[in-house]
Amino acid sequence: MALPREPRQKMINIMYLVLTAILALNVSAEILEAFKTVDKSLMNSTSSINKSNEVLYKSLADKLADPQSAEKARIWAPKADDAKKLSATLISYIDNLKLDLKKGADLTMKDKDGVQVEDFKEDNLDASTRLFETNGKGKELEQKLNEYKKAMLGIDPAIAKEFESNFPVSTEVPGGNQIGKSKDFTSTYFHMTPTVAALTILSKFQNNVKNAENQVVTYCHNQIGAVKLIYDKFEPIAASNSTYLMPGEEMIVTAGVGAFNDAAKPVITIDGVTTALNENGVAEKKFNVSGGGQKKVHVVITYTKPDGTSEKLEKDIEYTVGTPGGAAVMLDKMNVFYIGVDNPVTIGSTTGWDKTNVSISGGGATISPGTAKRTVKVTTIGECKITVTADGKSTSFPFRVKRIPDPVIKVGPSGGGKMQAVVFRGQQFVRADLENFDFEARFSVTGATVYFTNPGDRNVKQVSLSSGSLAPAAEYMKTLAPGSTVIFDNIRVVGPDGQPRTIQNPPGFSLF
Repeated sequence: MALPREPRQKMINIMYLVLTAILALNVSAEILEAFKTVDKSLMNSTSSINKSNEVLYKSLADKLADPQSAEKARIWAPKADDAKKLSATLISYIDNLKLDLKKGADLTMKDKDGVQVEDFKEDNLDASTRLFETNGKGKELEQKLNEYKKAMLGIDPAIAKEFESNFPVSTEVPGGNQIGKSKDFTSTYFHMTPTVAALTILSKFQNNVKNAENQVVTYCHNQIGAVKLIYDKFEPIAASNSTYLMPGEEMIVTAGVGAFNDAAKPVITIDGVTTALNENGVAEKKFNVSGGGQKKVHVVITYTKPDGTSEKLEKDIEYTVGTPGGAAVMLDKMNVFYIGVDNPVTIGSTTGWDKTNVSISGGGATISPGTAKRTVKVTTIGECKITVTADGKSTSFPFRVKRIPDPVIKVGPSGGGKMQAVVFRGQQFVRADLENFDFEARFSVTGATVYFTNPGDRNVKQVSLSSGSLAPAAEYMKTLAPGSTVIFDNIRVVGPDGQPRTIQNPPGFSLF
């Protein structure tokens, strides 16, 4: 095809070529957000692994100090320490690469709500190419990753035998490109890669390093024995037979501590009086109530901790003494009404129900008819008020109205963090569990976005779910292996109130 001779047409053609090039280089905002989501989840996963490692290192120190385990600990604790040092060195090196990459993408610090935050060109395609290809940092990173793997496996022959075939850190890259030639490590991960994507890849390597450290340290620890947990936080167990009584009725207060040594039983006082313990280590006090209104019993529990030191716990048990001719309202479960469930209440009145009127206002609330036992339903967040009129006297009782807490998103047995790849591959559903909630309430997952990354593949696979079924992601789940990550985002659920909600801080899984 002949080139046009007219200058105007030539200029139009040149502008078209420039525009085409710009469009080819453009990175969509959706892709950038996907990488940022994955990077955030990787950082959260790495933080969780760090906490697990801290528990292991603390336990190793305890085993070194324990004469019963010191001999084995002197062999394996130094090996775990070697793994810790090797990992810390590589993590620090990758942190420096991240900083250099951001600087290459015009890093500046900007004020956001009084806080200095980083600002750089997330879609810059040149920074990663320049740093890792032109400046040779890609080959250097590849070398350091390989050296790290060799050094970790070289800590002990048993470690090499255990992890050589599935070590989390790998520099292998996916298969050949379109013309059948295999691409090297640097071009696969960093050639014309947007800055935010390159940062995510570096975070993935850091996550793999922390996974490797955790696995090796866990192995070293297991050669000595299981983690010994010493409980250093206790809560008093204190309860009463009722929270609403009429004058003259008997109240029974029981108090104790969850766990104790029989040779060092706790000392318990109830309202300042030392109370004897029964065979279960529980103190019990019975007395008849008097007066009227809100009252409390003060319980003090003094116990000996495992380290021999003494600790004191205190708790007040509140109760109400009804007044003849008056009224009281008690929640049977807690001091708040929840939207979407039946909230049981007990209403006390001594004048007879033919002379008692009960009404409710606010919070879109209704109350069932009846006598003492009623059910309240609410629809609007805020406050509501139950008014009891007995013997010509009206008393109002205010209550808060809240929505049911967010459920915990789980896949199989886990709500995020580390999971065996073989276990995750066998899962068919993601579910929403409501934990530590006194009511029977169920949530259904109505949608989510799932991101998959695999070792040696810089591409992030994305799947949309329209329910809790993982069937749409079956193709990608088959490919999951040790070192893969799975991140859930934009998880939507519906609870008993029928209102859709999006789960904050959705889970991420690091597979091993």
